Amino acid sequence: MMTFKQLEALYWIGQLGGFSQAAHKLHTTQSAVSKRVHELEQLFETELFDRSQRSARLTEKGEEMFLLARKLLTQRDAAVEQFSRPEVIERRVRIGFTELSAMTWLPALVEAIQRAYPKVVIEPTVDSSPVLRDRVLADELDLVFVPDAFSDARIPSVRVGQVEHVWMCKPGLVRAGGLMRLHEIAQHRMLVQGPQSGTGRVYDAWMKAQGAEPAEAIVVSNLVAMLGLVVSGIGVSYLPHRCLSPLLAAGMLTKLEVQPALPPMSYVAMHKGEHRSSLIASIVVLARECCDFTRMFQGLGQTFVRA
Repeated sequence: MMTFKQLEALYWIGQLGGFSQAAHKLHTTQSAVSKRVHELEQLFETELFDRSQRSARLTEKGEEMFLLARKLLTQRDAAVEQFSRPEVIERRVRIGFTELSAMTWLPALVEAIQRAYPKVVIEPTVDSSPVLRDRVLADELDLVFVPDAFSDARIPSVRVGQVEHVWMCKPGLVRAGGLMRLHEIAQHRMLVQGPQSGTGRVYDAWMKAQGAEPAEAIVVSNLVAMLGLVVSGIGVSYLPHRCLSPLLAAGMLTKLEVQPALPPMSYVAMHKGEHRSSLIASIVVLARECCDFTRMFQGLGQTFVRA
């Protein structure tokens, strides 16, 4: 009879690319993993791996079994979650965050998950929104929190919060005082996040809809680098407002009053439609409670107020 241990061995060999990697993941020996695969091959009287290759390459039937194993293991995990108490659920959850989330409310969410599910291990990844979206589609991440910049029926999204951006620059770079129009700001050198950022995609499209095109644009996908360039006086940019209030108060940045104002940026949780799980749903609820873009470098154990 086929067992979950056999399916786990096959799945993780295929997922990680080798018997030793699967053994490490499953906290067992390479010989034990090989034995489980051999048992599957004997049960179905077919080879699941091409042993003429040095790497662990699945045969055609092995690919079919890999997909079946992934489906059955996902269903098993969902059943365990549904009928187990939160404190006994054991799982690794791979969650993706953008740079801004990691610099603000990520520690709060990790702490909240650990309180609710002590045996769940969080594996966080920080990357750009398009990369995170693609990794969810490739089953390399279970859940991501990104700006609401994508519309894809394969990845349902749930709103968790929003962040307010405003135009900022180094004091003295742009004439002080008074209300400016968007097309006036566009005449200055502008630092934008570009298509490799969800925020960049949304605001670039919004500016075009307003009929404003930057006279000179520098694409900077890294938020820390963007902030450093703006503080240095390289140009103007859209930056998260409330979490940078200490830099505004210190006179390192100045806020520009521009009409029309930038729309708030909504953040959403995204996961593949077939990966519905009570644990993932609970993490999304916790994210709504923790999502707070008002302070950078938030420490653990603080009381968090939603932005």
